[in-house]
Formats: sequence, structure tokens, C-alpha cells
Amino acid sequence: MRLQFSALALAAALAAPAAYAQTAPAAAPAATKNADPVVAIVGNYKVHMSDLQAELANLPPQMQQLSPGQLYPVLLNQEIDRKAVLAAALKAGLEKNPDVAQEMQDAANIKLENAYVRKQVMAQVTDAAVKAAYEKDYASKPGPEQVEARQILVKTEQEAEDIITQLNQGANFATLAQKDSIDPGAKNGGELGWFSKDEMVPAFADAAFALKPGQYTKTPVQTQFGWHVILCEGKRTAPTPALADVEGQIKEKLADQAVQDTLDQVRSQVKIQVFNPDGSPIKQPAPAPATGQ
Repeated sequence: MRLQFSALALAAALAAPAAYAQTAPAAAPAATKNADPVVAIVGNYKVHMSDLQAELANLPPQMQQLSPGQLYPVLLNQEIDRKAVLAAALKAGLEKNPDVAQEMQDAANIKLENAYVRKQVMAQVTDAAVKAAYEKDYASKPGPEQVEARQILVKTEQEAEDIITQLNQGANFATLAQKDSIDPGAKNGGELGWFSKDEMVPAFADAAFALKPGQYTKTPVQTQFGWHVILCEGKRTAPTPALADVEGQIKEKLADQAVQDTLDQVRSQVKIQVFNPDGSPIKQPAPAPATGQ
């Protein structure tokens, strides 16, 4: 499992007092003394712990697997490089180049746009909004239908057909999975556990949910992963999920809606004209005639 580090976790691991000052209900005086310590000085620039924290989310996934102790010198050297390059660019006067100046302005505008949208989203994705959405969409309602299944995954249709032939002759599904399946779950007899329909690719989900407990697919099922033979071991209605289990999904949905609401709002506040690729105006559809009462 990939280990993800938040800026808070990194700061805590590197003994940055600010991390504790943000979370502890009563931080000791020493925890606020160096809330954002200087970790390097590059020419006239100071590098603070907050600079490293800001860069943490930009690391590629493989770098996120490093421990905080390994991440610190990586982030520190990266920030030192950036400050050194910035100093050299300013010394060369590149900020006065019209093209560079325009790129800088474009970058600043994007930051401003993102900050505005983020502010609107934060105002709507609150704890109260999450709880209200949970009460409306999840609480006191049954969970989705689920299937418990095993699978045997092979590379070709012919291999899958051979598996089905063996099953028709009484072979044990789990044994065949351990022997022939290329899926990582083969060592567990192809066991997939319980899953909802939206958790699997459509072709696989449709085939699995069409089976009755104890049945297996009589024809191979193809997906982008290969050819599947699926055994249904049970069906159930999932229990109502706890708030903690769906909180992330709720926040994502609320955030998506907040972004769309924000875009609709800002568009309504300005006059917008659109043109064809050749610059000619796009003809707007005529307004629908008013209907009489």
C-alpha cells in the first residue's frame, strides 16, 4: 500500500512545531515560537518549512513512498535549486522580457482563479453540509446490492473456454484459480470478496450480477484486463454505510457541485460573446416565442 504523507505529517515527522500548533488544543509556548522555521538560505532568499510543505503535493507518486526522513533532503534540495534558478533569472533580467512577463501574468491569473474557486468550494463543503448530505442520501437507507465472487483471469478466450470445460467436468474453481489465473488474487483461489456493481468494469459487473449463488459464467467474459471466468458465491444488500465510510465521496460530490455552481454564477455576472474559429460571430438561436396564458 502506498504511504501518502500530508504536509502536516511531514512537518510533524521533521519536528516542525507548526504541525502540532495547528492540531493540539493547547499548544505549548515552544510549539509556536518557530511556527515556520527557516531551513535554508539561498543568496537573499530564505527557505521556510512551509515552502517544503507546499511542494510536497507536487511530488510524483513514487516519491510519495519515501519516509519523511528521506523526503526532507529531496524537498529541501529541490527548493534550493528553485531559489538559485530564480536568483539567476532575475539577475539576467528575464522578467522584463515581454513573453516571459506575459507567462508570469498568466500564471498569476491561474493562481487567482483557483483561489477564488477554492474559496467558494470551501464555503459549501462544510461539516454541516456533509452531514446533511449523509442524512439525505445514506442514513436509514439500505446499501447497494453486492455480489461475493471469485474469478479466474487468463490471457486468451481459448484458455477461458478450457477453464469452463474443466469446471463443467467437476473441477474445483479455487484450485483452478490458484493454478491458472494471472490475477493477483489467484493465490487466494481468485477470491474477490463483496463488491457493488459500480466497483467493477461494466462487462465484468454485468456478468457477475447476472449469476445466482453457486453459478459460474458459461462463456468467457472479456474486459481490458483479459478473459474472465466468474463464480458467484453470494448476494446481499450492503448495510447502511457509516458517515466515515462515505465522507470522502460526499465531499467530492459537494465539491463538484460547488465548482459548477461557481462557474454558473460567474458566467451570469459578465457579458460573454463567442466566435467561430475564423473570428466571425456565432449566430445565437432566436429566443422562443412567449406563450400566452
